[in-house]
Amino acid sequence: MLPLVTRVRCQHFRFLWGRGSTYDWLALYWSRLLPAADWSFARAFLVSAATAATTGSVMDGKRPQFGNRHLKDPSQVFQHNAWDNVQWSEEQETAAQKKVLENSSQPLPPEQQEEYENKASNYWDDFYTIHENRFFKDRQWLFTEFPELSPSYKSRSDIDGEQKQDIKLDTADESKDYPGSSANYRILEVGCGVGNTVFPILQTNNDSGLFVYCCDFSSTAVEIVKNNPDYDPSRCFAFVHDLSDESSSYPIPEESLDVIVLIFVLSAILPSKMQEAITRLSKLLKPGGCILLRDYGRYDMAQLRFKKGRCLSENFYVRGDGTRVYFFTQDELGNLFTTAGLQKVQNTVDRRLQVNRGKQLTMYRVWIQCKYRKPCKSESQHQDNTQ
Repeated sequence: MLPLVTRVRCQHFRFLWGRGSTYDWLALYWSRLLPAADWSFARAFLVSAATAATTGSVMDGKRPQFGNRHLKDPSQVFQHNAWDNVQWSEEQETAAQKKVLENSSQPLPPEQQEEYENKASNYWDDFYTIHENRFFKDRQWLFTEFPELSPSYKSRSDIDGEQKQDIKLDTADESKDYPGSSANYRILEVGCGVGNTVFPILQTNNDSGLFVYCCDFSSTAVEIVKNNPDYDPSRCFAFVHDLSDESSSYPIPEESLDVIVLIFVLSAILPSKMQEAITRLSKLLKPGGCILLRDYGRYDMAQLRFKKGRCLSENFYVRGDGTRVYFFTQDELGNLFTTAGLQKVQNTVDRRLQVNRGKQLTMYRVWIQCKYRKPCKSESQHQDNTQ
């Protein structure tokens, strides 16, 4: 018989495997990969009745939409894997600001930064070669956060029949030149990795009119997607694409997509190239189409755990495996999308408290979730007339 401690650990592992979210595993992975923070900093982020309590209700069963699972009783903190919109104390805010100033005080020299940029695809290929499809879990939470990806979603009612006909006529001449041209609802995921977003969409939605495009910087990741037994070329098209390369064209005509998905991918490219990347993507959207984004927010645990010597530029870092990450504010993302001519539907920061029940540890995550839509032609004309 196994010793008691071993049995408890095994039971706890099985429990987490069944109930842990993707973010729980990500947090545990990066917390081991990145150097530990100072004790003085860590103490400022321990859960207490004064700093972890927020108003709301605890919801069981299916995970509620983010922002709706609140910690009402601090003594119940370890009853769930995560809590939404946990308020930070002044001590936490101050500690976070101090830590960022400290870990960004010695940026890497320009020649090293250029090397990370030039070899970016190699680092991501190495990442997927090592982890293949074992690192991430399928993102079933997407249908809660982004109903635009679910089978029940209906196109916006303010795109009238005349506008839809205009879209069809605009793309008719190009309909034979790209995959999925006969589909009536098209989704593109940029930075698809090994398909943890794409395959749940395809498995959940059997609509014959749906077509999903997916691309990634890493050719290794794209090959893993294509080799997946659920990959169906009649419903999906995977291709290699560099989001930050202005000269690299998409195999899709302008104004042909209903939804574009960006999940923790914009943060991986140079900040100076982000605006052009969003502007190019916005041109692919139909009027009324939208971009869905979820990415790292300023003072996320991953940012605060970086040590000196990992900073490339302000709020932009390189991980131990050579991949890079930027930490956004809401205003920064808002400016990127509005400059590209899109309208805000949602721009929300989620200060989440994640819990490691076995070790009785807490981890403060900060993510930003955005939805920005392309105005319909009637809206654009109205805006022009009022200016």
